[in-house]
Amino acid sequence: MPDSLTIKDSSIHGLGIFATCDIPEKTDLGIAHVRMIEWLSFPQGYCRTPLGGFYNHSDTPNCTLVDSGIWKRLVTSKDIKKGEEITCKYTLYEVGQT
Repeated sequence: MPDSLTIKDSSIHGLGIFATCDIPEKTDLGIAHVRMIEWLSFPQGYCRTPLGGFYNHSDTPNCTLVDSGIWKRLVTSKDIKKGEEITCKYTLYEVGQT
C-alpha cells in the first residue's frame, strides 16, 4: 500500500481507501485488479492484495481504472484532499474485460 493511502471504515460501505495526504490529479495509485493468470508473476515488493478489493463506488468518482495489459491501475481523475475517500465508478468497466 502506498504511503499516501490507508484502509479504514467507510461511510459508503464497509471498508474504503482514504488519502493520507493531498494527491494530485493523474497520480497512479497502484494496481486495482489482476488477471488470475498473472497473480503468480506479481511484482516483487508489491502488496498482493490489489486496491480493487477496497475502493468503493461513486457516481462522482475521483479515480478511474486504466488498463495496462496485465492489470488495471487506479489513477486519480482529479485532485484528492487528505482524508478524502478514493472512489471509482463501477460501471466504467466490465469484470473479465482486458
